[in-house]
Amino acid sequence: MLVHEDSIKTSTMSQEELAILEASKDAARLVQDLKREVTPNRVAMAGVILLLLVGALFSGWYWVIPRDSVTVETLYIQRGGHVVMSEIHNTGSREITDVSMSVKFQSLDGELIDIMSIEVDKISSHSSVAGDDLEMQILGHTVWDSYVIAVEIQWISYDGEVNRIIQTHEVGEWAWEVFEDSD
Repeated sequence: MLVHEDSIKTSTMSQEELAILEASKDAARLVQDLKREVTPNRVAMAGVILLLLVGALFSGWYWVIPRDSVTVETLYIQRGGHVVMSEIHNTGSREITDVSMSVKFQSLDGELIDIMSIEVDKISSHSSVAGDDLEMQILGHTVWDSYVIAVEIQWISYDGEVNRIIQTHEVGEWAWEVFEDSD
């Protein structure tokens, strides 16, 4: 293809167009520089550091910040009768004292069939109490009826406040049930 000199026009760009062209060249250089600086290893390291920071914040809340949190976990099983087992969890960051708990197994009419209870002087932070005193086996009552498990726990928190959880659960429809009661 032949082009004659007279047909070539010189284009004149305005100052504004030249500034835009120069800015886009600068942006392209900046992207090239960033491409050399940001590597997959650096991105992975930044992600690990972020996870560590989030973990430090959560562990600070869980282990260091003073808080009270008590949960009673009760397991009901139908096996050759009825079996009820409980466990007290102090998931707070401070100890609790003067803990007393009772679990009653009763008919739907309110007739007391069996009871288990425990008294503990103190439960340290982030610890649990379970054992033979918090287990009962009820024999001689049909597994075809429904019953009520009544859980009552009382304790004194770190600041001297008396706390109490009172909860009832109807059982008997299922052969295995777990209940968590918390303050």
